[in-house]
Amino acid sequence: MTLLALLRHGPTRWNAAGRIQGRTDVSLSADGVAEVRRWRLPPELAGARWQVSPLLRAVETARLLGAIEPEFVPALAEMRWGEWEGRLLSEIRAADPEGVADIEARGLDFAPPGGESPRLVQARLRPWLESVAQRRTTTIAVTHKGVIRALYAEASGWPMLGRPPDKLDWSCLHLFRLAPDGRPSLERMNVMLRVTDDGAPCPPRLF
Repeated sequence: MTLLALLRHGPTRWNAAGRIQGRTDVSLSADGVAEVRRWRLPPELAGARWQVSPLLRAVETARLLGAIEPEFVPALAEMRWGEWEGRLLSEIRAADPEGVADIEARGLDFAPPGGESPRLVQARLRPWLESVAQRRTTTIAVTHKGVIRALYAEASGWPMLGRPPDKLDWSCLHLFRLAPDGRPSLERMNVMLRVTDDGAPCPPRLF
């Protein structure tokens, strides 16, 4: 089975403000660049093949981690959030609490107006997963929260209703195994990346 490591991009100004990014092409913030520079990949990923979402924040993250010529993969782009992109989720809920609650109760079929659902993200990921599995090469994919959640849901069987089986830390690496046909299974979640100046691991930080 093929080892696949998924990593969310570093922090942006929109992350700090709580704005929904979706396909909006926001770059890393100065704090985000500093954060990624403190990350260290585990030795088991040495020599891995790099693939990356074409959005700038993911490309910047990969290059800061040493990916010289990563492959750009459109399937790894963030979930489309339609009319909600650029807005605060708290503001959206306050403006239409019942409508938002109805959308959030759809689980894998959750989709903002004009946006994309996790189920559709899973569908666009499957051909890519199959191609990774066929190459049988350990792969690091720098991508986005919505993509990682969709893949995690498929691998774990979580219907995206209620709490997930694991609380994912977005400053960590998440490891999956791919069967020959690309079907994902959980290997290890929340592999710590951050280190202090003396090389010791930092406690997790959620974004």
